[in-house]
Amino acid sequence: MKSLSDDIVQFFQKSHYVIVSTIDKNNKRPHNSCKGIVKIDRNGRVYLLDLYKWRTFRNLQHNPSISITAVNEHRFKGWCLKGKAYIASGRKLTDDVIRAWERQIAGRITCRLLKNIREEKGHRRHPEAQLPKPEYMIVMEVEEVVDLIPWHVK
Repeated sequence: MKSLSDDIVQFFQKSHYVIVSTIDKNNKRPHNSCKGIVKIDRNGRVYLLDLYKWRTFRNLQHNPSISITAVNEHRFKGWCLKGKAYIASGRKLTDDVIRAWERQIAGRITCRLLKNIREEKGHRRHPEAQLPKPEYMIVMEVEEVVDLIPWHVK
């Protein structure tokens, strides 16, 4: 596992969502989806809760390769974390992980409410409130960190 700098950990923690990429069972087609990070640590472990047992779930059952990408267009900054992941469910889905997810959802709803009050256009409803309870999480072990800032801009 590759350790992560405080800058990278904080960047990913502040991201409202990340793009998660997996590969299908035939190792041919990539699949991208948006996920929220529940926890990320300096040791290079990333915890994501996936709410639907769909493509990401099935792809990881056949191929553990995964990448997680986050960018901040305004700051012109971003990273891609590459590595292997596994599905953790049952007792491994601890109460503190569920509480962290609930805090994240509450934060998203609050952010949407504040934007709506400021009359910024957005979704009229709060889709986050209708999300199902997580049944499993994706645990990624980072093997490579790719800095997405072009070398000539640094």
